[in-house]
Amino acid sequence: MNKENRNIVEKVFENGLWYSRFLVILAVIPSIFASFSLFIVGTDKILKVFLKTMSSFMSYDKSFYKYAIENIVTAVDIYLIATVMIIFSLGLYELYVSKIDPAVNSENIKLLNIKSLDDLKGKLAKVVLMVLIVTFFKYALHIVYKTPLELLILAVSIFAVSGALYLSHKH
Repeated sequence: MNKENRNIVEKVFENGLWYSRFLVILAVIPSIFASFSLFIVGTDKILKVFLKTMSSFMSYDKSFYKYAIENIVTAVDIYLIATVMIIFSLGLYELYVSKIDPAVNSENIKLLNIKSLDDLKGKLAKVVLMVLIVTFFKYALHIVYKTPLELLILAVSIFAVSGALYLSHKH
């Protein structure tokens, strides 16, 4: 193969490689749909608590408070996961396809500012950590503490979670 043909093959191959970045859209669009779905599910949980609160406004029901806290914490957890999906999809799009013009032109919102895959992973890791903290809180609500050792384990767990949160913000 002469040099001219090799340059043409190389150019075609490199163009194909470059345009293969658009495959990322196969992850971006479903991630946005997943986020939208999760926001609907979280909002549904909050609305159910609100409607139940309005229907039993004057009556005292001890089990209702547990129900309300559990569902609201679950909704927050769902909202955080939906946020992970948005950050993931916007970040992938900006890294591989193109900057999002409305975000670039907006003076008020500096949403992502992602310049590398490590930036995206760092932002996702912080939100995932928040999801884990909320999930920990949700499960801690259900535990019945019978011995002082169990309370000590809870305290150490809270300290560990706090340390992880502190270290993630310090970085």
